Amino acid sequence: MAQRKSTVKRETQETNISLSLNLDGSGEYQISTGIKMLDHLLSQTAKHGRLDLTIKATGDDEHHVTEDIAICLGKALNKALGEKLGITRMGDATVPMDESLAMVALDISGRGYCELDLPFKKNDMRGFHTDLVRHFIETFAAEGKLNLHALILYGENDHHMVEALFKALGRALDIATRVDPRIKGKVPSTKQKIE
Repeated sequence: MAQRKSTVKRETQETNISLSLNLDGSGEYQISTGIKMLDHLLSQTAKHGRLDLTIKATGDDEHHVTEDIAICLGKALNKALGEKLGITRMGDATVPMDESLAMVALDISGRGYCELDLPFKKNDMRGFHTDLVRHFIETFAAEGKLNLHALILYGENDHHMVEALFKALGRALDIATRVDPRIKGKVPSTKQKIE
């Protein structure tokens, strides 16, 4: 099987991002975004998604850094998947974190669409705005060309809700990107193409 790895670099007047992704990893990560909460959340996605992920990012503010990392991660996912031969394509996961429960369902469909139900209690987690969580997931879905639905079913603590969400994202990605030996070498679509 070909290696399903990619590297994406993005340099603008606002940010400088370098990201490497290995879909067939073991959950190893080295993440330095300058935003501790974002580092923590992306580490959860990598660890629970069995993705090897390296990110080095700098930028002028949290919004630009968060958005540009989502752009790079979506592009890296597409690049690593190549022609998407033999992938399971769809995946979902429901993850608890203490009193919170989050679910992510996604389809590597080639069409970016995102539906979110994220009823956060406040708009701040140690200086990281929950609106940035929403923006990250929407941007990642668009750039990754994913049909992605994310729901926080219930919870009280925003940190717990968001952490459950990023873990569920990792688990759903692990399932959807996995190669199914029953359809090895085939595109999982009646169209015979996912673009």
